[in-house]
Amino acid sequence: MNLIYKSTRNNNETATASEAILKGLADQGGLFVPTEIPKLDVPMTELAKMSYQDIAYEVMKLYLTDFTEEELRHCINSAYDKKFDTENIAELVKKDGAYYLELFHGATIAFKDMALSILPYLLTTSAKKNQVKNEIVILTATSGDTGKAALAGFADVPGTKIIVFYPKHGVSPIQEKQMVTQRGDNTYVIGIEGNFDDAQTGVKKMFSDPELAKEMDAAGFQFSSANSINIGRLVPQVVYYVYSYASLLARGEVAEGEKINVVVPTGNFGNILAASYAKQMGVPIEKLICASNENKVLFDFFTTGCYDRNREFILTSSPSMDILISSNLERLIYQTAGRDAEKNNEFMKSLAENGTYTITEDMKEQMKDFYGNYASEKETAEAIHDLYKKTGYVMDTHTAVASSVYGKYVKETGDTTKTVIASTASPYKFTRSVMNAIDASYDSQTDFQLVDELCKISGVKVPQAIEDIRSAAVLHDTVCETEDMCKEVKKILGI
Repeated sequence: MNLIYKSTRNNNETATASEAILKGLADQGGLFVPTEIPKLDVPMTELAKMSYQDIAYEVMKLYLTDFTEEELRHCINSAYDKKFDTENIAELVKKDGAYYLELFHGATIAFKDMALSILPYLLTTSAKKNQVKNEIVILTATSGDTGKAALAGFADVPGTKIIVFYPKHGVSPIQEKQMVTQRGDNTYVIGIEGNFDDAQTGVKKMFSDPELAKEMDAAGFQFSSANSINIGRLVPQVVYYVYSYASLLARGEVAEGEKINVVVPTGNFGNILAASYAKQMGVPIEKLICASNENKVLFDFFTTGCYDRNREFILTSSPSMDILISSNLERLIYQTAGRDAEKNNEFMKSLAENGTYTITEDMKEQMKDFYGNYASEKETAEAIHDLYKKTGYVMDTHTAVASSVYGKYVKETGDTTKTVIASTASPYKFTRSVMNAIDASYDSQTDFQLVDELCKISGVKVPQAIEDIRSAAVLHDTVCETEDMCKEVKKILGI
C-alpha cells in the first residue's frame, strides 16, 4: 500500500513520502501529514528481539512506502552507526521509579541526533528518486539543539547547503559554541536579534515566498527543511516509542499489552506528536504527558482548549522549549478537525492575525489522551537536585521539566502506570544550569571547569562533542536583524 501525504492547509495538495521530505513545508505554509496512521504489522514480541536499526525499519517502511527496502535500510544503517556512543543507539535507564529514555547518545548529545542523523540520507535518496537537479538548501530555525544536529548531519553532504538561524541571546553557551565552530564548506550559521519564534516565522516566510522560489530555481537551488515540520524528521521520532516499549517487554519490565505512560518535555510539539503516532500504530501507551517550562502555552491549551501566544516570552534554563508557536501542534489540530484543511486554515489564520484560537469541544474530547502541566525554573532545578541526591543520576534541564511534571501528574491523579520519560539532552549541554541546581557554589567556575566537575560527580565520561569544542575556533560570527534574514540567505546563495 502506498501511503500518501496531504497538506494541513489544502486537501488537494498531495505528495509521496519522498516528495514530502524533499519539499519540507507544503504550499501556503501547510504541513504534510499521512492520510492515515499505519498499524504495526509485526507483533511487539518480535520487535522485542530486534535491534534499534531493525525496529526503525519496521516502523519507517510503513510511512515511507515509496522507498525500497534496500534504500531504507541503507539510510537507517548509515545513520545509526558508530556516531552513537552506545551500541543500543538509545538507552532506557530506570531511576526512582521511572524509565528515562536517553535519546542523547549521538554526535551532538541531544535527541535531535536521532532524526537528524538519518534526514540527510532520506533527503538525498528522495532527490535521486525525484530526479532533482537543483542544489538543496536546508533552511532551519533552531532553539538550540536542532541547529547543531542538522549542521553535523549535513556538513559536506554533496548537493546540499545548510543555513541555520538561532536566537543570539536565547541558547546556552555550549549550544552556541557547538554551532559557531561547525566545520563544513556548505554550512552557514547566523544569530538573529530576536527569539526562536522570530527565527521560525522568518524561515516559514521564506519557504512560502513564490518570488524567492522562482529566483532560487533560476539560480539552481531549492529549499528543504530540517525542522520537525519536515515529515522526514517526524517519522524517525516515532521509532523511539516503539523501541522503548519493545525494550521494556524484552527486559520483562512490562507484560505483553500492559499499558505505559510517556512524558515528553515539549516545545515545538514534534516529539510528543511522534509518541501519539506510535500509540495510534498500536503501541500500548495510555497517557501522553506534555511537559512545558514557564512558556506554558501548551499547558494552557490542554487545560482550556484555547491556544494563546499573546504573552511574555520567557528565557529559561531549558531553551529548546522556549517556544510560543508550537508548529507541530497544527498536525494534531488538522487531525482532530476531521482532517479538514479549511477548518484548520481558520485556526491558523486566527493564530497569525490575533495570536489565538479556540478548538471545539469535540476536538478537545479527541485530545483526552494528552495531559499538560508545567515546571517553574525553581521546580526544574529542584528536580535535578533531588534526583541526583537520591540516585546519583544527573539529568539535563529539559528532562528535569519532564520529571517535575511527571511528579505533579502522579500526585494529581494517583496513576502509578509504568512511565517512560523522554530524556532529550545530555546534562553536559547545560552544565551551568545543571551544576547550579545541584549546588549554587559551582557558579563561580568557568563553563569548562563545570564540565570537568560534572564528570567527577556523575561518573559519566565527558562526551566527545564537548571535548571537540574546548579549543575549537569560531567559524561563524554573522548576526542580523530578523527583517534581514532573507537578505543573508540571498547573500550566501549569490542571488
